[in-house]
Amino acid sequence: MPKEKDSRLKRVGVSGFNKPKKTPGHATKSHVVVAKEGDKIKTIRFGQQNTKGSPKKKGESKSDAARRKSFKARHAKNIKKGKMSAAYWSDRVKW
Repeated sequence: MPKEKDSRLKRVGVSGFNKPKKTPGHATKSHVVVAKEGDKIKTIRFGQQNTKGSPKKKGESKSDAARRKSFKARHAKNIKKGKMSAAYWSDRVKW
């Protein structure tokens, strides 16, 4: 099956659908993804530029764990919306 082509993929410079990419040159958002769920396709920019998330790592500090827990609690409703929400992608990539 040939890979689908969409002008949005080329415009934002991602390699395919549902493949997030860093955008260091963007003024406000740190990542972009062209999300696809069924027939729906949407370009989503997410993450605050120059702000670190706190992905789980061995020997992390209690404050990093607390930051991650707070983020997930604060955005849980939007994360549950799935691939078509910025919160979902931010949770996967940065937290």
